[in-house]
Amino acid sequence: MEYLFDSHGRHIANFVNGQLHAPTGRNIGHYLESQSIFIDMRGRYLGEIVFKNRLMYRRNSPHRSVNYGNYGNYGNVGNYGNPGNYGSIGKRGGFDDIPKDRLVP
Repeated sequence: MEYLFDSHGRHIANFVNGQLHAPTGRNIGHYLESQSIFIDMRGRYLGEIVFKNRLMYRRNSPHRSVNYGNYGNYGNVGNYGNPGNYGSIGKRGGFDDIPKDRLVP
């Protein structure tokens, strides 16, 4: 299990067994290992891990216009707790924080 944060250091998701889960435990996406990206529950590009533990959206990603299909819902993994704020990394060229409405099932 890995805690994932936005650029401000806020806990936004957990990466558990190849699946992306909200801090509440609900499945919100899937990891595509061959592309090193996360997709949402509808199969659209969601983001990728940068700087070890930041889940961010790459503005020029070639995956933005691809639909990878529905991988199903893997359910709820439970709450792993709140790790607190990890610290801000500031703005990163070419990357944006993922809008909060995309990080809900």
